[in-house]
Amino acid sequence: MVTPEPRDVPDVLTPAKLGPLTLRNRIVKAATFEGATPDGLVTDRLIEYHRGPAAGGVGMTTVAYLAVAPEGRTERRQIWMRPEAVPGLRRLTDAVHAEGAAVSAQIGHAGPVANAASNRSPALAPTRRFSPLGMRTTRAATEADIARIVRAHGEAARLALASGFDAVEIHLGHNYFASAFLSPRLNRRRDRYGGSLANRATVAREAARAVRDAVGDRIAVTAKLNMDDGVPGGIWLDESLRLARWLQDDGTVDALELTAGSSLLNPMYLFRGGAPLRDFAATFPQPQRLGVLALGGRFLIEYPYQEAYLLDSARQFRAALDLPLVLLGGISDLATAQRAMAEGFDFVAMGRALLREPDLINRYRDGTSSTSLCVHCNRCMPTIYTGTRCVLVDTEPPARR
Repeated sequence: MVTPEPRDVPDVLTPAKLGPLTLRNRIVKAATFEGATPDGLVTDRLIEYHRGPAAGGVGMTTVAYLAVAPEGRTERRQIWMRPEAVPGLRRLTDAVHAEGAAVSAQIGHAGPVANAASNRSPALAPTRRFSPLGMRTTRAATEADIARIVRAHGEAARLALASGFDAVEIHLGHNYFASAFLSPRLNRRRDRYGGSLANRATVAREAARAVRDAVGDRIAVTAKLNMDDGVPGGIWLDESLRLARWLQDDGTVDALELTAGSSLLNPMYLFRGGAPLRDFAATFPQPQRLGVLALGGRFLIEYPYQEAYLLDSARQFRAALDLPLVLLGGISDLATAQRAMAEGFDFVAMGRALLREPDLINRYRDGTSSTSLCVHCNRCMPTIYTGTRCVLVDTEPPARR
């Protein structure tokens, strides 16, 4: 019996190719909304938010969230991609490049996750439903709406290219617009966008095609894809795997970042660890605060934290695909990141660990640390309303300093 040659396992701290890019290492700062754009344009604080992990050693940092249309913002303080945003975004990409890192633009449309009251525009969804995010009913997107939003993905990608980004990440997760169409629970349409998975996947595949056609091979194209929604009746691994194969065969993306959960229905399914209900409630005025305290536990369901908690699901994608994959979810230890390499993943994405310690990767490299100080309390989550930060380090919102 011939024993197969062992596969070479790359060091997570060594360079790697991502489409046309070569990253200095295989660690990506995941997209986490920064809460640093009060006027919907780049600020010095947003630049520093990304310059920090770039100086701290990541291979690439991801700017979140850049909406492709004004009603596609989760709330009105976010950037939406338009020519006026380009000069500020160019300042941001220049700052990241000066630190030796690459930078990606996460683009997408929030769909039913948009706060209609904040945006002063109806939230668009596959079908009408009540949304607790804006306390209003969503509007069913027309075919004209869908075509416009698909085109807007391509236009946003062109603007990202003009702004100096090295990559774009298409948001196909968390029940945002494209992900909502994928969900059997949220998509009850009877036209060519509903019913079969092939129909429900049309928006995701057309958006990815629009982006690829817009940028070609000049920058990398990735997609953030839900493996499952974490809610009854949502998309599950079997259907998500089929879509991943279609995206691979379409040739529209250079890698997939695997995620899970629904910002609309079950956000803590992605953010394992503490469910900071009191911190969230404190961001609301009365009487909403009392309502959040009384009922918020039904929405903020607490799941126990463990290292690499999405790995079991992600293994099924690794076994079925040739496409490069980014492992996300509870990666704090250098050993965990290296384990991802041993299991065939090409990159790892880190969020909360780098929010706690932007210089963590440099300390991995110089041997002064092997794990993050993040305790996964998730008290960073409610700070998106006042400036995203680790409250164990930055106790006061930026506006109060």
